[in-house]
Amino acid sequence: MNAPPPPPPSGPPAWDVVTMGRSGVDIYPAQVGRHLEDVDSFVKFVGGSPTNVAVAAARLGRRVALVTGVGDDPFGRYVLRELAAFGVDTSMVVTVGTAPTPVTFCEIFPPDDFPIYFHRHPAAPDLQIRPADIDPVGIAGAGVFWISVTGLSAQPSREAHHTALAARGRARFTVLDLDYRPTLWTSEADATAQVQHVLGQVDVVVGNVEECRVALGSTDPVRPDDAAERLLAAGVELAVVKQGPAGVLAATATERIRVPAFDIAVVNGLGAGDGFGGALCHGLLSGWPLAETIAFAGAAGALVASRLGCSVAMPTAEEVAALRAGTGVSTPAAP
Repeated sequence: MNAPPPPPPSGPPAWDVVTMGRSGVDIYPAQVGRHLEDVDSFVKFVGGSPTNVAVAAARLGRRVALVTGVGDDPFGRYVLRELAAFGVDTSMVVTVGTAPTPVTFCEIFPPDDFPIYFHRHPAAPDLQIRPADIDPVGIAGAGVFWISVTGLSAQPSREAHHTALAARGRARFTVLDLDYRPTLWTSEADATAQVQHVLGQVDVVVGNVEECRVALGSTDPVRPDDAAERLLAAGVELAVVKQGPAGVLAATATERIRVPAFDIAVVNGLGAGDGFGGALCHGLLSGWPLAETIAFAGAAGALVASRLGCSVAMPTAEEVAALRAGTGVSTPAAP
């Protein structure tokens, strides 16, 4: 029989936000609008969705830690160095000597075409995280614990995520980012099964309409409202359904919040959801009304989409406030 998770620590948490999952290096073309075979030069950034969410929350002044793995190689050292520079605690980042740090390439065709190519084989270090690598007390005590479904795609990472969720005990603001990437799974059915296995252990779910369809195991497209209703029926307390240019729907048992997308010139849309995620964490921890939290997060995501990189593009609270002020929408004061 498994031992019960430890009780949450008393006193203030060591971290406001702990994220867990994918990390690596993004290799992006310096020339926008070219296919990779025609690109002359590239720029590199720290990447991986949970990693970007961690950076986004840190840029907003939050105390943040990341649970992930990197290779024992130059790119792994680069990731660790950059995370430290962003203010992200790397004490739970594991260095794996048997697998290289992943790299991810993309092509950039604004406003809505950003093909992405993952190089994570034969085994990505972030999928080598073991249950023994988990700090159960730190995860249990964090203000927000954020995981991505990619971490459920393979062992031993899957078991490590289950261990972390058990330690968390479905504490408030345990977030599942659906972030479904088909090429990182053996099948869509496997992704559905793994997501449904953990739905009862989280209280916040974030994803786009297609990701919600996969999570719910539907063979047909789902409407945003239907997706939200079905996630709430599964026990989720807050369902956030992203709809791209159509904005965001956020639903609880008592609220339905619809926030339109910001009208902004898109450069690279790949990191917008991660910027949204870090800002969502900030708003939830600040205790803002749901409408304000989603509007703030939407503005943060829009700013990231207007920039080339992902991690380096994460905005400060002042930048989000300036964008919102330009639209006549104020940003709530910090607590």
